[in-house]
Amino acid sequence: MTEGMEEKKVIVDIRHVNKVYQGDNAVVKDLDLQVYEGEFLTLLGSSGCGKTTTLRMIAGFESITSGSILVEGEDVENKEPYERNVNTVFQTYALFPHMTVFDNVAYGLRIKKVPKEEVKKRVTEMLGLVQLGGFEKRFPSQLSGGQKQRVAIARALINKPKVLLLDEPLGALDLKLRKQMQLELKRLQRKLKITFIYVTHDQEEALTMSDRIAVMSDGILQQVGTPKEIYEHPATRFVASFIGETNLFDGAISESHGDLLTIALECGMVQARASGFGDREMVALSIRPERVMYSTEPVEGFTIKAVVREQIYAGSVLKAIAVLPNGNEVRIERLAGDKLPEDGSVYLYWNPEDARLVHTEDNSIFSAFESIQLA
Repeated sequence: MTEGMEEKKVIVDIRHVNKVYQGDNAVVKDLDLQVYEGEFLTLLGSSGCGKTTTLRMIAGFESITSGSILVEGEDVENKEPYERNVNTVFQTYALFPHMTVFDNVAYGLRIKKVPKEEVKKRVTEMLGLVQLGGFEKRFPSQLSGGQKQRVAIARALINKPKVLLLDEPLGALDLKLRKQMQLELKRLQRKLKITFIYVTHDQEEALTMSDRIAVMSDGILQQVGTPKEIYEHPATRFVASFIGETNLFDGAISESHGDLLTIALECGMVQARASGFGDREMVALSIRPERVMYSTEPVEGFTIKAVVREQIYAGSVLKAIAVLPNGNEVRIERLAGDKLPEDGSVYLYWNPEDARLVHTEDNSIFSAFESIQLA
């Protein structure tokens, strides 16, 4: 459990949930996840990982094959979507084209027969919150994509749900507007203190907006943690490779001195600090491009040599590609103004504390070590 979360109230409790379609097509596998009151939690993963299916099961648009989902401690399996205290915002906005902005936002209140003056007051307040004051009489066809998304969010929030579910709501927006809306959504969530469960495949979006991230792959929950925990301490090989840019090496532990481990790679020896790993264990090592250092001379504990073949200017960031003897590439990254290695041969190394080791059961990597004599 993430530090500090143990004192918060669980508002959505997903208990060992499975979703299986025809045959044995399991898209969500034994998912166990608790979402806390007032937090912004993101379900992150590539297409087909089960994140949207999970969101739809919480909303009531998909049934559960097994397990249970509780909202505020109440099992919602037999409740219709409109009976659950959650609302959903879709990527397609789903606005009523024949209604004005005011009427779209007021729709839910009118269904509940809220008095007219109360409707006017609440809609006006909500449109102010999403920065659409003065747009009340416009129709969806007269709005930009970002404005339509704000209307959809306002309509979902007007009924004061305990949980707001957002299914890739910014996916249809251009990059600049999407980044702007990310900050606006986070501001709105903090102001209203409503629990947001957000689905995206965009890693940067998840890191920017979330209090916690739940990383999914092939229907399995890989890791849950704060953006910093997920980025700096990946729990699995998949998380290490999926979140941000990283260099991944397969190797085996050849020597240990306390928590200082020497790892044999196909192209040489490197070091990392870690605990909980056994002698000769096969591991995956992750090192971020910004943590990779280089030298023209050998560095104690490191024997991997590479040839710098390419340098890339990316505005505020400079990148270099170094090629190992086996043809694999290592990315090196620096902020603009810092130095990158010149083209030619260099020795690569890093601070052992910056490397992250994860257990691996991938038998396919064993062939890479047939000629390595482990100590």
